[in-house]
Amino acid sequence: MTNPQVVISGAGLWTPDHTVSNDELVQSYNAYAEIFNAENADAIASGDILEKPLSSSEFIEKASGIKSRYVYIKDGILDPERMTPKIPLRGEDEISDQAAIATIAARKAMSAANKSASDIDAVIVSCAYTQRYYPAIAIEVQHALGIDGFGFDMLVACSAATFALQRAYEMVVAGTARSVLVINPELTSPQNNFRDRDSHFIFGDVATATIVEKAETCHSDHSYEILDMKAATVFSNNIRSNIGYMVNANDDNPLREYNYFHQQGRKVFKEVCPLAASHIQANVEAAGIEVSDVKRWWLHQANINMNQLIAKKLLGRVPDNKEAPTVLDTYANTASAGSLISFNLNHEDLVRGDYGVLCSFGAGYSIGSLVLRKR
Repeated sequence: MTNPQVVISGAGLWTPDHTVSNDELVQSYNAYAEIFNAENADAIASGDILEKPLSSSEFIEKASGIKSRYVYIKDGILDPERMTPKIPLRGEDEISDQAAIATIAARKAMSAANKSASDIDAVIVSCAYTQRYYPAIAIEVQHALGIDGFGFDMLVACSAATFALQRAYEMVVAGTARSVLVINPELTSPQNNFRDRDSHFIFGDVATATIVEKAETCHSDHSYEILDMKAATVFSNNIRSNIGYMVNANDDNPLREYNYFHQQGRKVFKEVCPLAASHIQANVEAAGIEVSDVKRWWLHQANINMNQLIAKKLLGRVPDNKEAPTVLDTYANTASAGSLISFNLNHEDLVRGDYGVLCSFGAGYSIGSLVLRKR
């Protein structure tokens, strides 16, 4: 039996109101570093504590390609005495921060797909972090949007969005859902270590949403057939975030660097780039097309140098920004949402029959990709 044609029929993007430039971050971090170094001068001199190195906007842009980022709440991030966003605690009778931004992106995707709540059977909230364990953020969003059916959360770090789209495809093919709403509310700034020179600039906040359904029920202006998809995971300790419910039981300090996002960047670069390139190559070939047939590459938005190397391995050259649109210069690394931001902002110009590839990669290691064709 031939599987039904399944499509992405709508996409939505929520962008925060607040931005933080590299210059602002550097000024704040350097003020913190100078205070730290002065307060620990004796221990630094004796070799018991490492001196905090200073940062610069030039270093950040060269290392990552990032120039600025959007943040959910700016207050507190640039305070050298705090160095984390000051987000007011919401009561249990209020919608959570993550559900609130998720519903905005969701409504935009539903509008693009010409779908109402009654058309959707399942909601997946898939991202790098959720702000609580239960009830699931997805069920809260489902309730806020008035959707019957079911919802659940998925955590697959920076591959959460592509992995969730694949699960949505499978549900539509299996007939367990007519259409699925996939949302990626990436509220990453609370887990970003603004006191670490090598990572204080990496993350930004955003929310993306996507509708997946059968082609026969699709009534949108822009839709994309899912031709093939591929997922892979290989265990690695090189990207970690250790915060969790065990902190109190471990008698640990949730604010120490061990519990924030941290990575061994050089190892990640060296190991992930060839993995991602071979993964994408295999996915494209499985879809029955050639790499040269692909009109648009919506790649993971973590590091411009990684993307250029991966693309060069695939194409034999560095693609221009129209072929592989870059959004991390203004959005920074938004965990799983990066490739979907690129898709949201760079898909309507494609014409019927054009091929595109969505790909994400990150902690785990995890890599997910989908080959699409515009209908």
